[in-house]
Amino acid sequence: MKTRALAVHGASAPLTPWEFDRRELRSGDVALDIAFAGICHSDIHQAREEWGPAIFPMVPGHEIVGTVREIGSAVTKFAVGDRIGVGVFVDSCRRCVNCLRGLEQYCTEGMTGTYNTLERDGSTVAMGGYSNIFVIDQDYAVHVPENLDMAGVAPLLCAGITLYSPLKNWDAKPGMKVGVMGLGGLGHMGVKFAAALGADVTVFSHSPSKEADAKAMGAHHFVVTKDPKNLAPLAASFDLILNTVSAELDINIYLNLLKLDGTLVVIGLPGKPYAVEAGTLLGARRSMSGSMIGGIAEMQEMLDFCGTHNITSDVEVITADYVNTAYDRTVASDVKYRFVIDASTI
Repeated sequence: MKTRALAVHGASAPLTPWEFDRRELRSGDVALDIAFAGICHSDIHQAREEWGPAIFPMVPGHEIVGTVREIGSAVTKFAVGDRIGVGVFVDSCRRCVNCLRGLEQYCTEGMTGTYNTLERDGSTVAMGGYSNIFVIDQDYAVHVPENLDMAGVAPLLCAGITLYSPLKNWDAKPGMKVGVMGLGGLGHMGVKFAAALGADVTVFSHSPSKEADAKAMGAHHFVVTKDPKNLAPLAASFDLILNTVSAELDINIYLNLLKLDGTLVVIGLPGKPYAVEAGTLLGARRSMSGSMIGGIAEMQEMLDFCGTHNITSDVEVITADYVNTAYDRTVASDVKYRFVIDASTI
């Protein structure tokens, strides 16, 4: 299946137009015409080989939305014309305890990433969503509600589920105080979801200029973190804090903000390990945990929740010829709050 794409051919190379063949449909496969593909910061890390050896040429992209164009003979989940989404992984072992629980992202054999990895046959290189066509097994795709803007849906398949999953796992609800560290592509989704779940939401940000945006998204409070004194009055007051920040910071300052039995969930990936003071945890039975995307069932639950509450990501839609500039702007944190490629321009 001839496919147009944007590919990077080496760690120091820009994204350029490229053509390749996707597989013909297997009986359980769905082919989709991609409408939009979100740009995740992890795309940049992998395209620039900042997370270890990469597979080139690489077609990045794991925030994919489109319309079903063709289905395999055994497909029952989708029909031609359906709106469809694809996220961070396209397969898993399907038999381990985690896969059987619907937690495919924690597959004990390792999930199959949407790109920069080998598919489960051990030889086919997975190519991502910066392209015009995609092919995927029906079991690893989700339905997109009809009322949601497709461009704003694309980042939900990574940024959205990455924040929805911990909020649901730690049971965010009315009466809970939830803090969100950072108001970027990830953080702004945490604010929207936590507010929609009824929690009292505080944003911690080093950028005072983001206060109006945070409150428009549903935040009740905004704390500027440039001055640590602003955090002191909030000691022992939060049930849950979501850390979306990838920069290095003193995590103990934020652990100290948790109530008895409160939890801080690490979502961003800092460059160096955190130095955690054991006494900060022991003093109030606090926990520090981590969370990574979500399984297929939870992704569908999230999209249905978004459809009910009319939630999408705040995006800047770009054409294919702007993608390298968008990468540079993403690294510079110069985007509100996610770039999305119009796949019709590829």
